[in-house]
This record gives sequence, C-alpha cells and structure tokens, in this order.
Amino acid sequence: MSNLPNPSRLEADSDRLVRNFFDEYYQSKIEYPANEVDAVFGFFSKRGFDDAAASSLTSTLMRQAKVDNIGTFKLLDSLKGLNEVQLSALIAEVLNYNRIKSSSLGFRIESSANLLEARNIAP
Repeated sequence: MSNLPNPSRLEADSDRLVRNFFDEYYQSKIEYPANEVDAVFGFFSKRGFDDAAASSLTSTLMRQAKVDNIGTFKLLDSLKGLNEVQLSALIAEVLNYNRIKSSSLGFRIESSANLLEARNIAP
C-alpha cells in the first residue's frame, strides 16, 4: 500500500479539466512557424543579447507583430536599419506597452551640455 494517489483517479479527475479550462480562459493560443521564431531569436542573439533576453524579446515582439498584423520578416527588415541606441529605445517602448502601467522600463542618456552651474563648481 502506498500513500501516492491512484493514477487512474488522476486521469479521470474532472476537476483538473475544469481548472485547466478556466486557467486558460482569457488566453488565446498563438502559434508561430519555427523558422520565424528562429529568425527573430537569431536577430537578437547576433546583436549581443543573451539567450534569456533574446527569448523574451522574441515572444513579446512576435505577439505584438501578430496584434499589429505585421509579418515577422517585415518587422525584422525594419529593425535591421536601427543602431544600438535606437534599437534599445524601440525595445523599451514595446516592452513598456506590454507591461502593467505601474511599472515601466527606461534608460538615461548623459547630457553633454556644459551647464553654467557646472563651471562654477571646482573639482
């Protein structure tokens, strides 16, 4: 005798089916061709993103492209002309659009302007 649950009871468990149905009720399943996923992942990997970041960006950008009804390869063609700063700004904007509104990403650009107050402070 074992204290483990009976496997036949688990397979016939209707509670699990109901739970799975309601857990996925508001989430539509979106499928992508493997070559498109690999192309987007490779695009970000080639530009210095690590695997976890490239994977996350791939899923987010492909979901956004599907919402905006833009082809994946058309999206990649438009991203190829961006430099690192422009690409970072665009990615931050897309990620912020897909995050909750109380949390946002950003980056700071150092100002190269020589302010009057800065000249009066001795180093």
